[in-house]
Formats: sequence, C-alpha cells, structure tokens
Amino acid sequence: ISICRDLPNIEVITFSVNGISDLEPLNQCQNLSELYLRKNNIASLNELFYLKNLPRLRVLWLSENPCCGSDPHRYRMTVLRNLPHLQKLDNQAVTEEELSQALVDGEEITAPPARKNVENSCPESSASESTTETESGLLNFSLEETNKIREQLGMKPVARDKFLSFSPREMDYSRKKRNNVLNAILLLMKELDMEGLEIVQQTAGRRLQAYRKKELQEE
Repeated sequence: ISICRDLPNIEVITFSVNGISDLEPLNQCQNLSELYLRKNNIASLNELFYLKNLPRLRVLWLSENPCCGSDPHRYRMTVLRNLPHLQKLDNQAVTEEELSQALVDGEEITAPPARKNVENSCPESSASESTTETESGLLNFSLEETNKIREQLGMKPVARDKFLSFSPREMDYSRKKRNNVLNAILLLMKELDMEGLEIVQQTAGRRLQAYRKKELQEE
C-alpha cells in the first residue's frame, strides 16, 4: 500500500484481502473516489483519520475488518460521521437519514491511531488459509465489478488507466511484484512532460535491446 504515496492522482484502489493494517499512505490521494479494503487487518476505526481529507471519496468497502467490531450500527455511524460525503459504504447506499443519525450515534475521530512497529505486508497464503478459504470464495473486485457499482451510483465507468488492483491469489509473488511495478510506472508516466517521456522511451529501448541480445546469445 505504500506505493500510493507516489500516486496522488489515482481514482480507484482495490486492496481487498491483502493483510493491510495502515491507511496512512492514502492520505495524499486527493483524487481517490473509490476504495475497496474488504477483509484486511485494519484494527481501529481511527484509521479513518487518514481518509477524512479526501474530498472525492464516494465509495468505501471496509467490511470484514477487525475495526468493524461486534456492533454494526456503531461501526456504520462512526464511518459516516467522519466520511459524510460517502454515497456507498460496504455496498449499501448511504441515506440522508443515516447521515443525520451519524451525528448523534457516531464517534468523531480527531487523531490517528497509535502505531505499532509493524509494517504492512501482502503475505503469501499459508496452507491453513487455503484450507479455510478457497480461491472461488474470494471476492475479487475486478474493473468490471467496480464499474457495476459505479453504474448503480449513476457514475461513469472508470478507465483502465485509473484503476489499481492487487489480488494476492491471482498470481505468484514474482508476477505480482512485476505487475505492481508496472501499474506504478504507467500511472507515474501520466505526470511526465515530453522530455521525461523521451527519456523513458530511450531507457526502455536500451533495456529491450539488451534483453533481445541476451535471448539471441542463449539460443
């Protein structure tokens, strides 16, 4: 999730089922409109502190995290009190009545959570995990599924170059790492001017020539 510090213009992020516990890297994503964080390790609703200053956030999926607790009403009211611009929370539309009630029943979050000395990670699936939760049981928020939610809200479909999704079971670790780096590079390229793009093109050309030369030598 730390990659988000370098993606201020990202609009849609899917990090479901990724072992995430810290939302601080998201606080600079000022264009973020949709955030999917189902089934992670977010322990405290105080993590919402990092989302409070994201003016365009309209869709949040936070269910199945420890922070949801045993009282679904208190959880929903607290989220809506701190993020009153949400239109959809956990795939359920937000109503004006709920927003009013949240001012009474929700807890206002004014400070970030106390941070333990533990870094976020995207651990590989253990044998016990694979026996209790199968591949088919995971909800993988693809671009198509995300756009279905946007359609329900009367929003335009999100373009592929605005969509960032990491799924821990759809690829092995090395392939996943490569795709994450590729996603970051493609998004950062949107920030470059012509001179910067030419440098990238020249560098990529040299790397390709080196790979092709290596392949020819191996043959």
